[in-house]
Amino acid sequence: MASKMKTKPTVSEPHVIEQPIDNALEINYMPYTMSVIVSRAIPEIDGFKPAHRKLLYTMYKMGLLTGGRVKSADVVGQTMRLNPHGEIPIYDTLMRLTRGHDALLHPFIDSKGNFGKQYSRDMACAASRYTEVKLDGICAELFKDIDKNNVDMVDNYNNTTTEPVLLPTTFPNVLVTANTGIAVGMASKVCSFNLKEVCLTAAAFIADEKHLISKTLLAPDLATGGELLFSSAEIENIYQKGEGGFKVRARYRFDKKNNCIEVYEIPYTTTIEAIIDKIALLVKNNKVRDITDVRDETDLNGLKIAIDIKKTANPELIMQKLYNQTTLSDTFSCNFNILVNSKPRVMGVAEILREWTVFRVGCLKRQYLYDINKKTEKLHLIDGLTKIMLDIDKAIAIIRNTATDALVIPNLMDGFIIDRDQAEFVAEIRLRNLNKEYLLNRIGEKDQLKKEIDELNDLLGSDQKIKAVICAQLKEIAKKYGAPRRTEIIYEHQTQIVEEDELVDDYGVKIFLTEKNYFKKIPLTSMRAAGEQYVKEDDRVVQELETGNRSDILFFSDKCAVYKAKVYDLPECKPSGLGEYLTNLLQMEENEKILYIVCTLDYKGFLIAGFENGKVAKIEFESYSTKMNRKKLINAYSDKSKPVMLRHVIEDADFYVQRASDKALVFNTSLIAASSTKNAQGVQVMRLKQRTAVTIMSPASETPMIAGDDDSEFYRAAVIPAAGHFIKSKQISIC
Repeated sequence: MASKMKTKPTVSEPHVIEQPIDNALEINYMPYTMSVIVSRAIPEIDGFKPAHRKLLYTMYKMGLLTGGRVKSADVVGQTMRLNPHGEIPIYDTLMRLTRGHDALLHPFIDSKGNFGKQYSRDMACAASRYTEVKLDGICAELFKDIDKNNVDMVDNYNNTTTEPVLLPTTFPNVLVTANTGIAVGMASKVCSFNLKEVCLTAAAFIADEKHLISKTLLAPDLATGGELLFSSAEIENIYQKGEGGFKVRARYRFDKKNNCIEVYEIPYTTTIEAIIDKIALLVKNNKVRDITDVRDETDLNGLKIAIDIKKTANPELIMQKLYNQTTLSDTFSCNFNILVNSKPRVMGVAEILREWTVFRVGCLKRQYLYDINKKTEKLHLIDGLTKIMLDIDKAIAIIRNTATDALVIPNLMDGFIIDRDQAEFVAEIRLRNLNKEYLLNRIGEKDQLKKEIDELNDLLGSDQKIKAVICAQLKEIAKKYGAPRRTEIIYEHQTQIVEEDELVDDYGVKIFLTEKNYFKKIPLTSMRAAGEQYVKEDDRVVQELETGNRSDILFFSDKCAVYKAKVYDLPECKPSGLGEYLTNLLQMEENEKILYIVCTLDYKGFLIAGFENGKVAKIEFESYSTKMNRKKLINAYSDKSKPVMLRHVIEDADFYVQRASDKALVFNTSLIAASSTKNAQGVQVMRLKQRTAVTIMSPASETPMIAGDDDSEFYRAAVIPAAGHFIKSKQISIC
C-alpha cells in the first residue's frame, strides 16, 4: 500500500502596509478626537453638551414641560432614541441637571427622590425606578418657539426621528450653567454667573459693546455658595481672556452654646468627605491642636460640617488655619473653551456674549421668516375666500352640481379663478360657517395679517430692532427668574490678612541632634513626663536646644550647605523614639552629615565659624534669611579649611581656641569685622606652625579651660593674630 504523504499547512504571512505616522494618526485617530471634542465634551454656545441637549429635548417632546412628573427610568428609556450610550451615563447626566443634586444655580429638571449631592463624594443617588422628574419652568426659555424652525434639526443616529443641533435659549445659558469637560488635547471649565447679572449685562452689552462688563457682572456665582475672595486682577483676566482662577472659601457660624464651628457652605470644587478627611489628618499629625471632633451632620435642612473645639480655642484662628490647609478654601480654575460653529474657542465674557448675540439674532430671523411664511399662506387663503364671497351661491351651486368628489376642487378653481390651496380651503368650510358673520370675520383678518407681515418684514430687515427684542426678553427673564446671589463677594479690604506663622500653634519644643544624623523634635509637655532620651546603641546626642514651634530651623552640614525648614513642618517624636533620619528628611546627599543646628525667629546675631587653619569667620546671620523660603543654601561657609566649630551668637562673645595640645588663646569676636558674605574665609586668629592645626574651639563660657585653672585672662589675646600661650596643665578634650 502506498503511504500517504503528509504536508504542512501553509500559513499566510501577515499583510503589512507601511505608511507615515502622520497619515496614520490623521486617518485613525483624528476622527475619534474630533468626535470627542465636537460631540461629547465641550459645551456649545447654547450652554449644553450634546448629552444634555438630547435629554432635555426628549423630556420636552414627552410633554414634561407642563405635565406631571414621570419615573426617571421612563425618561432614560426614551432618551436612548437620541443617545444610545446606555442607561447609566444618561441617568448620570439627568442627575446633574436636577434640582435635588444642587449642582446648578437654575436646575432644568424638577425632581423628586434622592439624586445625590454635588457637595458629597459618597452620597449615592437612588435607582432610576425610584425617582421622578419633569422639566422645570425655566426650560420654557430653552425651547421657546423651537417648533418655528428657529434652529437646525438633524436626524438621530438611526434616522428614525430628528433632534435640534442647538437649543434656542433666550438668555446666555452658557454663562449661567456651570460646565466641565475633558476632551482629547483640550478641556473646558466654565463657572456659573448669576442669571440676573448675566441678563442685564448681556442687554447692556448688546446696546453698547463698550459697556464695562465688570460693572454689571460682579463676579462668578456658584450653586454651593461660599465666599468669593475678590481680586480685580484675577476677575478681569477671566472676563477678558476666559482663563484664570478665583478663590472661594466656606462659610461658617460659631455655636457658642455647644462650642462648635458649623460649616454650612463649601467651595464648589470640593466635597464634605474630602474636607473631613483632611481635618482628621491634620489633627492626627498635631498640625491643628484645638479640634476635638469633626463630623458630617448634613440632613434634609442642608449641608453641615460640625467641628467641636476646646473651650479656650479661638474659632476664627482655627478657621484661618483650616482655610490654609484644607479645601475649605479652594481655587476654581476657569477655561472658557466653547464650541462656535463646531470649532473650539477660548473666549472672554464679552466675546461669548457677542457670539451668543449672533446666534440669538439668527434664531429670531428664522422664527420671523417662519411666521411671515405662515401668515402669507393664511393671507393667500383669505384672498381666495374673498373671491368666493362675491357670489357664494355660485360656489354652492358648483359643489352641488359636481358629479364626483374629485371634481369639486377643479370646478371651484375654474369658476372663481383661484388656485388649488384656496379652493381646498373654501371646500373645507363647514355648512354652518357659511353665515355672513363668520365669513366677514375671516375676511376682516386680512388687514391685520398684512399689518403683522409688514411688521415682521420690518424686523427681519433690521438687526438693531431684533437686538432690541432680545434685550426686552433678557430684562423680562431677569425679572421673572432672577434670584439673589448665592456666593458672597468678599473684597480685599474686607479680608483679614493673617500671616502663615500666626496660624501655627506656638508651643515650646526641644530639639536633639545625634552623632549619626538623627533628629528629634519633642514638645516640652512630653519632656516633663519623660525620662531618659532613647537613641541607637552606637549613637549619642551631640546638640540639644529649646525653641518655639514657629521658629525657623537651619541645619549646617559638612558639605558647606545649610538646609532650612520651619520647626512646625518637622514631625514630632516621642522621647522613646529614635527620631527622624536627616538624610531622608532633608533629602541630603548619602554621605553628608549635619554638624550644627540653629533655631531663630528674627535672624539676629552672627554665625561664628572656626577652621583648622586658625581662621575665624564672623558672618551676619541675616545673610541666611531668604524671601523665597529656599530649602537649601550652598556655600553656607568657607570650604577652604575644615570647620572646627560653628556657633550662633546674638552679640560678641569670648571664644577659646586650642592648637593641638600645647597652646591656647581666648579672643573676643569684636576683634573680627562682620561679613555679609556667607562663605567668607575669615580672619587669622591663631598663628600656626607648619603641620599644626586648631583642634578645639568653643565659647569661653562653656569651656572648662584647663582643669583646676579658671584664669582665662592668662590666655586672652588683645590683638589677632596671636600665637597663644602654652597650656599650664594637662590638655583637656572638649566634646
